[in-house]
Parts: sequence; structure tokens; C-alpha cells
Amino acid sequence: MIETDITKMFGLKYPIFSAPMGPFFTRELALAVSEAGGLGVLSNVNIVGTDPVKEHKESIEYMIEHTDKPFGLNILTSRNNRGVKEMITDIPKIIMDNPKMREQCVYFLTSAGSSKLLPSSKSFQELREKTEVKHFHVAPAVWLAQKCVDAGVDGIVCTGTEGGGHQSYERVTSLVLLQQLNEKFPDLPKIACGGFATGQGLAAALSLGAGAIAMGSRFIASKQSEFHDAYKALVPPGSPQDTGLFTGAFGPIRLYRNEYALTHPAPASKEELIAYEKSITLEQREKDSEAYDLVYDGDVNNGAVLLGQSIGIIDSIDDVNDIIERVMKEAEEAIRKNYSSLK
Repeated sequence: MIETDITKMFGLKYPIFSAPMGPFFTRELALAVSEAGGLGVLSNVNIVGTDPVKEHKESIEYMIEHTDKPFGLNILTSRNNRGVKEMITDIPKIIMDNPKMREQCVYFLTSAGSSKLLPSSKSFQELREKTEVKHFHVAPAVWLAQKCVDAGVDGIVCTGTEGGGHQSYERVTSLVLLQQLNEKFPDLPKIACGGFATGQGLAAALSLGAGAIAMGSRFIASKQSEFHDAYKALVPPGSPQDTGLFTGAFGPIRLYRNEYALTHPAPASKEELIAYEKSITLEQREKDSEAYDLVYDGDVNNGAVLLGQSIGIIDSIDDVNDIIERVMKEAEEAIRKNYSSLK
């Protein structure tokens, strides 16, 4: 057993989280991770034609119907995210009105925007006062972590540039970022994300001050994830070089290199990307949103395929229970081996 500040905070058996992977559905995956002893996180679903509040409500209801374990949810707080104001107001109210939801939905993760938006919501303030819910925000750089601390977060998710999906302008690796944040905020609870797929990675994260890891690509390549088989099939033969940073709706985004990605090259500077975001028309935004629908139908050439560099160390599609058990076994072996080196 490996006990950390994060496992104690959330009452977990294992220090393993599923990374949120919006705009995709991850209900079955979150359920499997929580049931296996980690903490499953429901994504901010934003597929064309969906209502993000409705999708979160139905996913939370599904979770409490099928498990008594803790779980969490993600809200993208970007100004470009559809329904963000409604989510930060309505979702805490929905949870507050249901005893099982209050007991089990213990983790709110905000990302791709301001860390202040959720704490400013009166309904979340009430939920926070009357339950044990914790608020974490994604911090891809030290100065952004400082903003999170100033906003009063309970912890941060340290996301390095290796990770799939939404990224920052800073492009700092997980290895460097974890060391920076551990030095700057030694007592702040941290979850490491970006490039983690093995027990050795978990052991490394723990040694660098994290209390858990969050895995995205590793769990995409699982039997329980809702991703199309063609999407999953890209992972085992993939290499880190098969992914790259491109232009997304919420800033830089790490995608699998396909026809869609190559038509969305990442601008050279933060200023260029911000200017690009402001120039996006509603028609263009809707067209880009449709690219996420395509991958649900298995079109991995014209769709937006979010994958991280860790696909280079994943060689199989496995059951979530087997993934977590293997990661934990490898982590314990790595920790024992390192301990035996002390003389």
C-alpha cells in the first residue's frame, strides 16, 4: 500500500486518477477507475448538440447509481467554453440537493481558464462550506500555480507539455514543472499529469512531491473507455513523435499527427495564438467542434485525436483493473529498489 496526502484527502486505495478528457464522454471509464480504487473524473462533455449541465447531471446520477466510491468532475473555465457560467452555478446546486452526490462527488477540477471562476460561484461556496468537496485547478507553470494559490484552491494538477489535449503556452515538461512546484509550494497537494503511464512514473512523481498521478492516454487504451476502437488502436504502436502541439479552441493542444492536426499548426508565440483565438468565427468554431464528433465514428484521419507522448510507453489495450494493479505493483517495486540503495 502507498498512502499519500491525496489518498487520505479523498479516501482512495490508490493514488491514481483518470485525467478528464473533454469534450469526450468518460462516464464508463470514470466508473471503472473509481471502482478499481482510484478516482474517476467525469469530463466536461462538449460535443455538438449536447448540454454540458445536462450531461454532467446524468453522468453524476449514473455514478451514484453504479458505485459507492468517490469520484470527481471537470469544468473547463475558458471564456470560449460553451455553458461554463451555467455549470459553475447549476452543478453545485444539483449536487447540494442530493445526499449521495454530496458524499461521493468529492473533487472539482477546473482547467483551461481562470481558477477564480468556480470559487466565485455562490452555489459552490455553499457546497464547499457544507461538504468535504475539494477544488483543484490545472497549473502548467509556476506563475499559474501562484494564481491558483491566490484563488484559494485545495490543490493543483501539475500538467506538463507531454500530456495529450489542452496545453499551455509555456511548454514546460512534467519533470521540470514538478520540481519547480515542489520547491515553490512544498505543502500544497499536487497531482502529476502529463506523460505518466507506468508504475515507475508514479514512483518518480511521488519522489518529486506529488501525491498522485492522473493518466489520460493510458486509460484511453483501456477496455472500459468510451473511445472508438480505431482511436484506441493508435496507442499501442504509437511513438512520442506521433503527437505534436497544434492550435485548439482553448489554446495549444497536443494531438495525434493526422490530416486534421496538420491543418491547425501551432502559432509561434502566445500573442499570435491569442490573436488567432479572437479571430475565430462561430462557423469555424462549429466546424472544429465537428472534428471531435468524427472520432466517435472512428474517423481518426479527419477528427481531432487527443493523445499524449506517453503512447510511446503503452503497448496494449487492457482492463482498467489490470492497468491500475500493474502500475501499483511497478511503483512499489521501484520504491523498494530505490530504498535498498540507501546505505
